[in-house]
Amino acid sequence: MHIVSTPIGNLGDISLRALAVLKQAAVICCEDTRHARTLLSRYGIGTPTIAVHEHNEASAIPRLVARLKEGDAIALISDAGTPLVSDPGARLAEAAATAGVRVVPIPGASAVLAALVASGMVPHPFTMLGFPARKGREREEQLALAARLPHAVVLYESPNRLVDTLRDLAAIAGTTRPVAVARELTKHFEEVKRGTLEEVAAYYEGTPPRGEIVIVLGGASVVAPSEDGLQAVAVALREEGLRPRDIVQRLMDEHGASRNLAYRLAHDT
Repeated sequence: MHIVSTPIGNLGDISLRALAVLKQAAVICCEDTRHARTLLSRYGIGTPTIAVHEHNEASAIPRLVARLKEGDAIALISDAGTPLVSDPGARLAEAAATAGVRVVPIPGASAVLAALVASGMVPHPFTMLGFPARKGREREEQLALAARLPHAVVLYESPNRLVDTLRDLAAIAGTTRPVAVARELTKHFEEVKRGTLEEVAAYYEGTPPRGEIVIVLGGASVVAPSEDGLQAVAVALREEGLRPRDIVQRLMDEHGASRNLAYRLAHDT
């Protein structure tokens, strides 16, 4: 099975290899057959398409895996960009791999990477969180995680919820945290707005956004932890019954300890 990246806007952003795979496939799985036909028609590809999305993938997967095991070439695309990244398809890819079918990525356009490199921020390491929950505790936890990470965080958002999300992030991370909002990437009205959370939220309050949106939030400032403080944390975690390797990870992820220091403190008796 081939997982094929398709353009996120400009139809010219597709590789020759992707076109060859789509032409040679027995069938193309896509989110919306009408949307897929726009791209396929542009390049004269007549391969049959079938819709596979969150509402039907549970019933469609067994049939598709059976076809794969019989030798059919199946390509998976999403409406735009790299499949599985905040898009349907992960369950099909997992089922194919579990069945022993080779899963082949055909790389190409990705809104995550395009936004990162256009953001003006250090692009690695980064964390991709996708679309935040619309409300409730899950949303609070996701935005809190985004606010405390010491590196760039990528979020997807819809135009009508962009300002609310920027305001919610500002309430947690502070109004001066740097952010970049990439809109309509690779399309005619592409825009990357950079500034603080307060500045960018105010801009979009006055200029309601349209189109596909990616938020790149700058990382939290890291205050160097004291060894005494980290040692106290390690002792507390040990008393909770955590294993040394888990203590190491917690000290690194939550307290900014270096790997060597975290390892030493986790194994101190």
